[in-house]
Amino acid sequence: MDGATPEERTTDDETTADTQQAPAAGALPVDLDRPELFINRELSWLEFNQRVLDEARDPSVPLLERLKFLTIVQSNLDEFQMVRVAGLLEQRSEGVSDTPADGMTPAEQLSAIAKRVERMVDEMSETFLGQLLPALEDEGVVLRKPRELDAQEQKRLRRYFQEQVYPILTPLALDPGHPFPHVPNKRLHLVVMLAGEEEGEPAFAVVQVPAVLPRLIPVKDDAGAVANYVLLDDVIAENAGELFRGFHQRGAWPFRVIRNHDLSIDEEEAEDLLEVIREEVRRRDRGNAVALEVSSSCAPGAVAVLQEALRVDSQFVFQVDAPLSMPDLGDLAQGLRHRADLHDVPFPPAEPPAFLGEEDVFEVIRERDVLLHHPYESFDPVVAMLERAAVDPDVLAIKQTLYRTSGDSPIVKALTRAAENGKQVAALVEIKARFDEENNIHWARRLEESGVHVVYGLVGLKTHCKVSLVVRREGDGRLRRYVHLGTGNYNPKTAKLYTDLSLFTARPDFGHDATALFNLLTSCTPPREWRKLIAAPLGLHETTLGMIEREAAYARAGKPARIIAKMNSLQDPDVIQALYRASQAGVQIDLIVRGICCLRAGLPGISENIRVRSIVDRFLEHHRIYYFEAGGRQLVFGASADWMPRNFHRRVEVMFPIEDDGLRKRVIHEVLGIALEDNVKARELRADGHYEKVPTPENLDEQVRSQLRFLDLASAAEAEAQARVRAERPFIVRPVRHRPTKGTKTATTVVAPVEKPDEEKPV
Repeated sequence: MDGATPEERTTDDETTADTQQAPAAGALPVDLDRPELFINRELSWLEFNQRVLDEARDPSVPLLERLKFLTIVQSNLDEFQMVRVAGLLEQRSEGVSDTPADGMTPAEQLSAIAKRVERMVDEMSETFLGQLLPALEDEGVVLRKPRELDAQEQKRLRRYFQEQVYPILTPLALDPGHPFPHVPNKRLHLVVMLAGEEEGEPAFAVVQVPAVLPRLIPVKDDAGAVANYVLLDDVIAENAGELFRGFHQRGAWPFRVIRNHDLSIDEEEAEDLLEVIREEVRRRDRGNAVALEVSSSCAPGAVAVLQEALRVDSQFVFQVDAPLSMPDLGDLAQGLRHRADLHDVPFPPAEPPAFLGEEDVFEVIRERDVLLHHPYESFDPVVAMLERAAVDPDVLAIKQTLYRTSGDSPIVKALTRAAENGKQVAALVEIKARFDEENNIHWARRLEESGVHVVYGLVGLKTHCKVSLVVRREGDGRLRRYVHLGTGNYNPKTAKLYTDLSLFTARPDFGHDATALFNLLTSCTPPREWRKLIAAPLGLHETTLGMIEREAAYARAGKPARIIAKMNSLQDPDVIQALYRASQAGVQIDLIVRGICCLRAGLPGISENIRVRSIVDRFLEHHRIYYFEAGGRQLVFGASADWMPRNFHRRVEVMFPIEDDGLRKRVIHEVLGIALEDNVKARELRADGHYEKVPTPENLDEQVRSQLRFLDLASAAEAEAQARVRAERPFIVRPVRHRPTKGTKTATTVVAPVEKPDEEKPV
């Protein structure tokens, strides 16, 4: 596939630290291929998860938010092992000798990862047991062991076990006649050690903790406590002897297995990709065991039996002090959810000023480009554009990419309704979106049944771009294309949790390129030219390198040169080397990278002009924004792509320019500028791969917490827009619909005072 690239996209004539060490300042290499100039991808990701864990450990964060961060750390770590560690284990098993830019072999990476994960697991336990659990107890929420309860409550628990738990359990003995059972991924189990009446080797059994029962069991204990709980696994362990009559119970301990959860699909050989993926998803729960977590109190003999039976690398057997499966414990705070002081201050996303008081979303977009900053500004206009298009008789076609969407998606409903109304509707559903495969298969079937043309993208590539196109016949008979481009998914739920940008435009060149993109996705036909959009894998990598090299050329020529890039991850070796060369040329470079960063900042003679910071706060930093000074032209782009090889070469991505002068300045000075000023939640990357918190001034007036600043700005802009609308339109004309009666022929029109739009109700 090939496509022409605009002249601006290429260089013009103006030409962590567990096992890795940063190069010594006295003997810096000139060769930018040297492995020590790169931080390992996996170790860098673990440092990101540590930053999330730091939020759980921060006493200035509200208690229930700290508990939430801790459950996120566990979920992140599970996914990391299910995908990244599983992949490295396969590489080691297959004797793969290729190494990433940092030069670490699969075996070396696995060893470093295991050590780092072990420390993280220990710190997670200390955070829960030493910090969060005592803080919860101070608020009246207590987690007990069954033996700590009084006799009467223990008796009640035994009765609960007999009546509600025992009938559900399936004890599985381990002996030659009963091979080790399949243990599903992440499910909580108990390993039980048993002894017979005669001396001899102990026997073992496995009992699954049933997920159909609540893990937290309320009990009566302290007077005045908000809630007291015991864990279901503790109750089963206490009564496990009831399951094995004739044996003496030596102990019962919880464990869980993390399995390879990645899909292996040969797209070129698949006759029905949807069915192949559905079958792979069903098999996923039976992937090879990657890691084993077991209670630190577990007998060594029982640990050995589990490790041998599950064939887990000894490096990835983690003994845990805290209760396993941390996400299950989020409900500990259920009785405290009414406590506003234990949460972040709630906020309703502000209504974007451009759409406030406007009924016709197309009229607004036709007049000017509109930029939204989520979650501070509402995602509703994105949904509204598609809902309006679904019923607008002048709309002829809708084309939409869907990578991840919400469970009860209003966007899917709008597309369905549009197809049922006879419009041409095409949806690109990425059914290979990791861990969302089943959800996307469901929506794909539903869309097809309603008449939507559903396609699954290009073989060998994931479609990750975020594009929506509406084709509408205007009053003069001409067709106009309305385009939405985003840095985040079409998911109204995550749009309240992730930071992203949305751009609405009716510029013809954007419409031309959006049409070309969808034709590429549906017919595998690349366009002759791209007028505005820059797509991967059709030149985005080359364009990015060209723009970085051009900044270096400007710097060498004494012209203004600056790069600011905000993204989730930076891994691509070519881009990192281009940034090193730009730094050597004198370009000032600021990188705001939430997660993985394989670049080493601050190396004398190589990257002393590069600063890297990461922001972890209540919202997930997710937007991708790229700024190039370009000799004073100040080019700004939003994108669906990070600077990673997979985004450049194995995904369909889109980078789009923000051309409106006012919107461009807003991104530079507000979105990027404030993020660079953050001195409350920002951490800076050091050359050895670790992060240090940016010093927070004691003076409150000097403190900048970027996400709170964005909330304040969005709220103030909404209030200002509301005041302007009231001043300009003190009265509005709207139809008042009465219930039909014999005397009612048509709707009556009255003049009514304008209300706040979200309070407006039909009379």
